Amino acid sequence: MLVDNKHLTTIWYEEETDKVKIIDQRLIPFELKIIELNSVDEVCFAIKEMQVRGAPLIGVTAAYGMYIAAKKSSELHFLKNASDKINATRPTAVNLSWALNKIMTNIVDINKDQLPSKILELANQIRQDDINNCKSIGKYGYELIKKVYKKNKKTVNILTHCNAGWLATVDWGTALAPVFTAHKNNIPVHVWVDETRPRNQGFSLTSWELLNENIPNSLIVDNVGGHLMQNKKIDICITGTDRTASNGDVCNKIGTYLKALAAYDNKIPFYVSAPISSIDFNIQNGVRDIPIEERDSEEVSHINGLDENNELKKIKIVPEGSTCANYAFDVTPAKFITKLITEKGIIDANYESINNLK
Repeated sequence: MLVDNKHLTTIWYEEETDKVKIIDQRLIPFELKIIELNSVDEVCFAIKEMQVRGAPLIGVTAAYGMYIAAKKSSELHFLKNASDKINATRPTAVNLSWALNKIMTNIVDINKDQLPSKILELANQIRQDDINNCKSIGKYGYELIKKVYKKNKKTVNILTHCNAGWLATVDWGTALAPVFTAHKNNIPVHVWVDETRPRNQGFSLTSWELLNENIPNSLIVDNVGGHLMQNKKIDICITGTDRTASNGDVCNKIGTYLKALAAYDNKIPFYVSAPISSIDFNIQNGVRDIPIEERDSEEVSHINGLDENNELKKIKIVPEGSTCANYAFDVTPAKFITKLITEKGIIDANYESINNLK
């Protein structure tokens, strides 16, 4: 996608320097900084501290992390330890273990001296597959947006929650891929962008992406969505997912469940863009069994922003001695989800449809 009218992706391998490079997303929208990943520890830090974030991108980063590990040692026990270490960084996004398992499964019978090149080949393929899959999700989701436009003959108003644009993947994104595709096909769209507390990834990331693509958008705090739905100002909702259970329950950024409830009550379609790599076929009840990450309470008690001197500052916003709980995700039951948008097509959020994707 575009940054200052130039194409950029979130992660890439630079052959001439033999380096893996990423965008440090903690600094967006105030600074665009590209950094290198040179060790497994740096890969773990990047994932845990959200230099990279979004389920698909976490998976791709993990794959490149295994290449970085293999450059240090091609011993299988060393690579297994590296895989376990990377896998422990974030508990909710299933793409992390999916990518690591894909690497480890495909290197069992490879000669040690060929392991680094084989892992790099696999990582590059995982990266390219992510781009292709997101583009396909965009194509299928675009048809939903186009249908709304043809019916109403006016700008399509879309609500999204958190960031599931290209910054959460390699390119295109999941929830925003249909929006980008519609815009490129001259369908007028407007996006209502949820804040999304506590990390404000809607305000800082989603809005930044949309502005770079010249797509009209409005920023709203997380509690506004229901009001907009009641007053017919939203046509459809599209979110992403960090893990989707085989029964269609969807785990996404905290607050998604409440938006789905409001959409259901107001008869507004609620779609989830779900790449197959984000589906956990081993979990049959997402509400019961998907692990929910609890993050540092400081994400709730403090907020980052520019002061009057245009300097980035962290500000405390709660009373001294406050106890802050920070649940990063919630699970939306399948009954509140209109359809899942996958790279293989639009499907029902139920066990039969999902397991046909295997």
